[in-house]
Amino acid sequence: MLRDKTIVLGVTGSIAAYKAAEIASQLTQAEAKVNVIMTKEALQFISPVTFRAITGRPVVTEMFDLASEFSIEHVSLAQAADIVVIAPTTANIIAKLATGIADDILCCTVLATRAPVLLAPAMETNMYTNLVTQDNLSKLKARGFVIIGPATGWLASGKEGLGRLADVNVIIGSIRQILGRGGDLAGKHIVVTAGGTQEPIDPVRYISNRSSGKMGYALAEVARDRGAKVTLITAPTSLAEPAGVDVIKVNTAQEMYQAVENVAPKADVLIMAAAVADYRPIKAAEDKIKKGKAGLILELECTPDILGTVKGKFIKVGFAAESSNLVENAREKLKQKGLDLIVANDITATDSGFGTDTNQVTIIDQKGKIESLPLLPKRDVADRVLDKVAELLPKPKSR
Repeated sequence: MLRDKTIVLGVTGSIAAYKAAEIASQLTQAEAKVNVIMTKEALQFISPVTFRAITGRPVVTEMFDLASEFSIEHVSLAQAADIVVIAPTTANIIAKLATGIADDILCCTVLATRAPVLLAPAMETNMYTNLVTQDNLSKLKARGFVIIGPATGWLASGKEGLGRLADVNVIIGSIRQILGRGGDLAGKHIVVTAGGTQEPIDPVRYISNRSSGKMGYALAEVARDRGAKVTLITAPTSLAEPAGVDVIKVNTAQEMYQAVENVAPKADVLIMAAAVADYRPIKAAEDKIKKGKAGLILELECTPDILGTVKGKFIKVGFAAESSNLVENAREKLKQKGLDLIVANDITATDSGFGTDTNQVTIIDQKGKIESLPLLPKRDVADRVLDKVAELLPKPKSR
């Protein structure tokens, strides 16, 4: 989604300007072309040399820079941009943009572009909550600007409050979402489940599995990047919530079943990437079970069969983590659950499955067609799975 995209990154005079270097780095690593514009105030916090070293491209600091490849910067940059991102965005820049003042290269570029504009405010709490700032932000939102953050945290004043620059990953995720608005999944609603459910034994213990949630989160992020509206139903994980995705947090299989029942029937696609516990204690103890000399016997019952029970006209995609007879077991599950696709992975394979950043899967469809993929990053696996999903979705009627 970011490869070969031209992104104008505006950096303004905030202590958070150093975080713009990480934004530029992540975008460049994703093979985007990053053109950095720095206001004169930003130069007091970070050097243009930093951004030039990261992006490998000229950094614009003046309206007419004869050393730049751009002849008239605000026009050239504005026309080339797929998106303009200002991170951090100060109250001063927000006021200028809201009132149409174009007395610096950055504001001129924003006024001259037809690309979407994303602002990530960063300032002291009182400046952000001031009615003037809020009124200016409201004006910009009404004009189609996307505002991300700010977050709550430690500020330059040494106090804690609202005004901290949004997390870099949230900003990158929001850029991906905006650029993906016209993707092949635009207008579709995709529900993804992720993580391993936790079935309580007592207030401190539970039955679970080794799922990290990484595969489900990758599917949610890639579906978002391809234009879909995404709902992520997630059991507990250590992963950050994906930007631009509706997140429903659950703990148990029963809670996940209820969440899927509530959301999936109105969706176009359900992808069950979660590792749902097959069994749960018949009754969880109200108090912590004390360790005794004798062993502990737990009486278990089956958890709800989410994939086999939920009904609707949506495409159903399941996952099968197997330690033997991969294709045979996956085919049986596809048939039993009435799935359109099943994604099977051998959990005994090296660097594949639970807790890893890579996966090696086999995709099987209703017609019995089998596609075995090599070991890939989970985002790449997600793209391949969604390619299959896109093929199954109804094609828009031609006029």
